[in-house]
Amino acid sequence: MGWEYSEKTKQIFLDAVQGKAGTHLGEIEDPDGIGEHGSIACGDALRFTFRVRRHPQDPLKDVITEARYLTFGCTSAIASSEALCALIEGAGYTPIEALTIKNSDIVNYLEGLPEQKIHCSVMGAEALEAAVFNWAQKRGVDLKELGLDLHQEDQEEGRIVCQCFSLSEPYIARKIRELGLKTIPEITGAIKAGGACMSCHHAPGGLQDLLDAAWGRQPTRVLERPTDPQPAETPAPALSPFQFMKAVERCLDDYIRPQLMRDGGDVELVDIKDALVYLRLSGACAGCAGAGQTMKLMIERTLKENVDQRIRVIEA
Repeated sequence: MGWEYSEKTKQIFLDAVQGKAGTHLGEIEDPDGIGEHGSIACGDALRFTFRVRRHPQDPLKDVITEARYLTFGCTSAIASSEALCALIEGAGYTPIEALTIKNSDIVNYLEGLPEQKIHCSVMGAEALEAAVFNWAQKRGVDLKELGLDLHQEDQEEGRIVCQCFSLSEPYIARKIRELGLKTIPEITGAIKAGGACMSCHHAPGGLQDLLDAAWGRQPTRVLERPTDPQPAETPAPALSPFQFMKAVERCLDDYIRPQLMRDGGDVELVDIKDALVYLRLSGACAGCAGAGQTMKLMIERTLKENVDQRIRVIEA
């Protein structure tokens, strides 16, 4: 499938990769501020650098005159990085003023991004914060005295919740509140946490627990049980074939398909025979070298957790 990018986003991307005048792909030698976010191993990484015109007496009056980036990412990552540089240079911001740029400003500049690509704009805002932190250290600026806490320790310290993307509990909890994230798909769309094997979704201390800690425990969705209460001593009846099929479809739509579509893939329900679920991967996932792992480690595990532990996924 193709992502629905705005015409402005597509043009910014094309101009950047063609190296047209006025674009910002590259790196500043001996920069005044440098910051990184993401990991090459995860598929998205951004290094952001900037140069300032130094004020002779007051470093708080330094003005950013040049911004550049290097990114290992997609169209959204490149366009978002271009937008960040253009916003900073166009406004003549000081480093402290540049911190007022949020990921929503980047999205608005691009005239929108697909929901599954919002994490690219967050990546730029995070790299900017890291670069300003670096500038402040070099210039002897005490950010805490200014009431600024850039949480530089969040990525390095604290329990790792999402092992696939090495994202820590302090970082995820902070982004949940900053971005108003209310569901696991929203977390994945914004910062990628939980977007690979999905084992951190409902694990103890995982994404759902962090959401509950931020916003309060939400009523649990029950996919596999009838709404009529059952006596405590009587097991709930087994699902009918129709109920089982609908439960599988809801799990695919609510949990699995959004993760696959974020990377250009999809999944088709072909057939169900007892607890055997026959699926066919499509889009970017079709023929992928990791298709077998996706079926077993992500799709089958999620169906087992949310529908029935007896489920076995068969590639059709």
